[in-house]
Amino acid sequence: MGEELWSKSAGELATLIRARDVSSREVIDAHLDRIADVNPHVNAIVAVLTDDARHAADAADAATARGDAHGVWHGVPFTIKANIDVAGQATTEGAESLKDLIAPSDAPVVARMRAAGAIPLGRTNMPDFGLRINSESSLYGSTGNPWDLSRTAGGSSGGEAAAIASGMSPVGLGNDIGGSVRNPAYCCGIASIKPSFGRIAQGNESSPIDPLLASQLMLVQGPMARSVRDVRVALGILAGADPRDPHAVDAPIDGPARPRRAALIPEPPGGSTHPDVAEGVRAAGRALENAGYEVEEISPPRLVESYLAWTELMTTSLDALAPLMDMLMGEGGKKFLEFTTFEYPEVTPATLTAMHQTRYGIAKSFQEFFGEYPIIVGPTWTQPPFPLGWDIASRENAIQVLEMFRFVLPANVLGLPAACVPTGVANGLPVGAQIISSRFREDLCLDAAEIIEDAVGVLTPVTPR
Repeated sequence: MGEELWSKSAGELATLIRARDVSSREVIDAHLDRIADVNPHVNAIVAVLTDDARHAADAADAATARGDAHGVWHGVPFTIKANIDVAGQATTEGAESLKDLIAPSDAPVVARMRAAGAIPLGRTNMPDFGLRINSESSLYGSTGNPWDLSRTAGGSSGGEAAAIASGMSPVGLGNDIGGSVRNPAYCCGIASIKPSFGRIAQGNESSPIDPLLASQLMLVQGPMARSVRDVRVALGILAGADPRDPHAVDAPIDGPARPRRAALIPEPPGGSTHPDVAEGVRAAGRALENAGYEVEEISPPRLVESYLAWTELMTTSLDALAPLMDMLMGEGGKKFLEFTTFEYPEVTPATLTAMHQTRYGIAKSFQEFFGEYPIIVGPTWTQPPFPLGWDIASRENAIQVLEMFRFVLPANVLGLPAACVPTGVANGLPVGAQIISSRFREDLCLDAAEIIEDAVGVLTPVTPR
């Protein structure tokens, strides 16, 4: 076969299985072997579903032998973040306190992947309740970055990104309320998309409470993979309404053509940007220019206000759960929240109204900006991945983390799509770009990301070091 099966993309594996060049069982076993070799060093996959995956692979091969109709990813393995329900498995949220919370059913995203023929292979690490940008769990420990095991893989879908980047999984599921499918994609050198709010249905039957306001307005599910092409296919599989999600809608994936014009923001306002990061964004701009885009270094209005709007919405929502979080969360997560929680005036009808009026005004200004510049291209983080544990070593460090991931926040607070793609390697670590567009224009984000990927190449899988 030349390259190892574990190094191939989800699309390549699906093609091989469909052509009967390999069996699904061979693909699953190749990934299980890779997990056995690599995961002890990375700690990305926290539960390997060996027996279930092999049984599903045998069933997929039997269906192939019968000539049954195939789903898009028939027989292809995928991995799932530990806060997404998988029937019969624990939805731990990375927390010791939830280690016995068994899901009665699949979340909509898992059900859709199964319907496309894909096979759950394992659960991936995350920080407690996703409330940290470093994937250190009170239940599972820390996930290392495959490029440099002493560095963070990002968070909160860090286990997912590290598993994909190191060849343990070709594609996986994460979620994003503050960059959580984009932060790890940047750190580990893979591709991902945070879809528009309402594009992909969500809902965990295991959850004992309905989502907080911040989650109702900003949380989305999203795919992660080594290539933009796989991310695009996954988006098509996952998109659509579901009875469990009152916000999700059926909407076309592709929209009308727009001018090929991009706003480039190598150094977003509101903080510092490392030169390697800025150069990675400019590399994306050059790739787009070479493909015929008109690229201009310009920022949308009210960008810094969008950071503050996210912070206020997130902080005031979490404040309602503070006593419960204090009971359930591990010490590392508590410390990060303590360091990064800001005091706001007591929430009243007037302050709540003002918060959402501000949010609406920012959204309106961004929408007007997209009329001139259909995509915005900038960094994900503005600094390289930090050492494990650095984020909670001091309050100063924790605040620096907030500063470095500031540019992911507009897409969350405004419900916009944002794709991530690597643009190269600097000092042994990946750099990349984030492409943002108007709501339900994931196609514009992915079109640009694919052009950048074609210019740069796919950087992973890598063997951890």
